[in-house]
Amino acid sequence: MSEERKVKLLERVLGSFFNKGTEYIFQCPKCEHHKRKLSINLGKGAFKCWVCDWSGRNIYRIIRQFGTTDDKYEWKSYTQQIEVEKFSDKMFGPKENQRQAEISLPIEFISLANKNLPTTSIYPLNYLKSRRIGKKDITKWKIGYCPKGEYAGRIVIPSFDDKGEINFFVTRSYNRNWKKYMNPKVSKDIIFNQPYVDFDEDLILIEGVFDAIKAGDNSVPLLGSTLTETSKLFAKIVENDTPVYLALDPDAEKKTNKLINLFMKYDIETHLIDVAPFGDVGEMTKNEFNARKQVASFVNSDNHLVNRISKM
Repeated sequence: MSEERKVKLLERVLGSFFNKGTEYIFQCPKCEHHKRKLSINLGKGAFKCWVCDWSGRNIYRIIRQFGTTDDKYEWKSYTQQIEVEKFSDKMFGPKENQRQAEISLPIEFISLANKNLPTTSIYPLNYLKSRRIGKKDITKWKIGYCPKGEYAGRIVIPSFDDKGEINFFVTRSYNRNWKKYMNPKVSKDIIFNQPYVDFDEDLILIEGVFDAIKAGDNSVPLLGSTLTETSKLFAKIVENDTPVYLALDPDAEKKTNKLINLFMKYDIETHLIDVAPFGDVGEMTKNEFNARKQVASFVNSDNHLVNRISKM
């Protein structure tokens, strides 16, 4: 009964279809080829277009991109009651219960979202203003600063885990200290501000926290490191078959290629945002970044290989 309802919903979103064994064949909404070439296997929960090679392991991705709000709600009502072993456990094996080292904000931390601020706040506020970061960003990212102590003269941006506990923080000097960034000596294998990340939506991966502020909703900083197959963030992306937009610094081409190869290995839909001639996303305005995201290039094995060869 559930499969019949899913098929009717897919027909409403994609149009007419025909059966081919265990698969339903629709017209692909991505490449809009005149023949039906999009194969959907409800049993496996997977889809693939045999013309443009668009594919995935989560059929909800189709509903999310091309259906209405009601379609999304209806699809979830058919699937959310089914409990299955987590994909990350299937692929990577169950992880040991590794406890994140306990961490807390510096005792000197002062939130810049407070209404009544000390006079020392003028310096970090002016720095943030120079980077076009306003009150809404300060409140959303819970930005503060330290006027004294180990992190004196630094902006502080905290991160929270899925339970709302502090799991990391980034500090950036605003008083021309020679060491721009100074972060706690704990593992970076986290999902920065996980409570605010929706893995059912397009995910933007960027270098640092200031880049993430400019990139807006559903952006996650890699904190200067790359992803590995065993990292928590990568496991979540694969588990949810989350489409990814890469917007790394132009000088990080090697890292970008490594990530693209990793995502293609796991059949993750990947788009590349052109950041040049800016040094990083943090130098852009939010409108400039959104415009770049709208024209991001879809990456597949063919155009990625051609692009790499052309740069040799």
